[in-house]
Amino acid sequence: MSSSKSEKFTPQILGFFDEVNGQRPFTSQKSTRDASKLPEFEEEKTKTQVRMQEIKIPTLGESITEATIGNLLKPSGSLVREGEEIIELETEKVNQVLYSPASGVIQWKVTGGEVLPIGSLIGTLEEKEVPQEKEGEKVAVAPSPAVEIKKEREEKKPTETLRETRRPMSKIRQTIASRMVTSLRESAMLTTFNEVDMSAIIELRTTQKDSFQKKYGVKLGFMSFFVKAVVQGLKDFPDLNSYIDQAEIVHREYYDIGVAVGTEKGVVVPVIRHADQRTFSEIEKEIEVFADKARKGGLAIGDLQGGSFTITNGGIYGSLLSTPIINPPQAGILGMHKIIKRPIAIEDRVVIRPMMYLALSYDHRIIDGKEAVSFLVRVKEVLEDPSRLSID
Repeated sequence: MSSSKSEKFTPQILGFFDEVNGQRPFTSQKSTRDASKLPEFEEEKTKTQVRMQEIKIPTLGESITEATIGNLLKPSGSLVREGEEIIELETEKVNQVLYSPASGVIQWKVTGGEVLPIGSLIGTLEEKEVPQEKEGEKVAVAPSPAVEIKKEREEKKPTETLRETRRPMSKIRQTIASRMVTSLRESAMLTTFNEVDMSAIIELRTTQKDSFQKKYGVKLGFMSFFVKAVVQGLKDFPDLNSYIDQAEIVHREYYDIGVAVGTEKGVVVPVIRHADQRTFSEIEKEIEVFADKARKGGLAIGDLQGGSFTITNGGIYGSLLSTPIINPPQAGILGMHKIIKRPIAIEDRVVIRPMMYLALSYDHRIIDGKEAVSFLVRVKEVLEDPSRLSID
């Protein structure tokens, strides 16, 4: 019993004698060491806290309420750097790529093909430092389990000859299909044709192209001539710059010209605003920017909205003649085609000239044949005598 009490109070007795000898007690030393380590421990704990960011579908335009998950450009578990492309969203008007808001490890909560409303949570990003790539070297990224499973399944599939394949229609392709069918069903579409001698424009481009590019930093193309010619035609025949709203014909007092651009995912029509106020160089620069954006999938909704008249150029693919479909609610569309040297009669002489067929599709509910033909003749006249246009 006494031995037990002696053992129990031994630390206190030792502490007493230490203090009597002028030393700090054993219990006080322990308390002091713990207190000194506490702030350092808390600081270290704070540094290791994980920062997570939510990835949501952003607002993509006033009329867009949902988006389809397209390509997961970075699979789950990938290390990504700030500003890297991580996912592609498809909408009825344009595809939009999202970029990583920070560096770290990404995890997706969605799969390709899902249709979700704007603002939906689609993934998370665990922020962490990503090692910098050395020149000629890439950081190894572990493949996601889904990729490994898919690869394993593909390896196990028996070899066979496939006679047909299926692929889902992109959101853009579905929208194009729907709008084209709507245009054919709801408009009284008719197409009229003419041809234009491109000799004067080709000669003008040949003599002016070097000085034009040196002065403005952009090439002098054909499209700026057609935009200017169409604007002149719309001013002279304003019904082609109109649209139907129930029982009324609405005439636009501005000239926003859409230029159809073909991409791998479908045709898009960016709009040149106030084309009547633009110079040749401004039009060419804007077309160049639109073409670059279209190739990279960087067109914004604002680039495509509106438009009072459209120009499409099937000639770049080799088309000699076509009947373009109106882009509703517009009332007309001009089709350009391939330039071919052909024999034509001029003042009872047969000469070889670079010729292009023009096609104008128009809504017969608004525009009569006389107006449509006269509009196309006016465009032809402007193109065959470009001296009336100021290139500078």
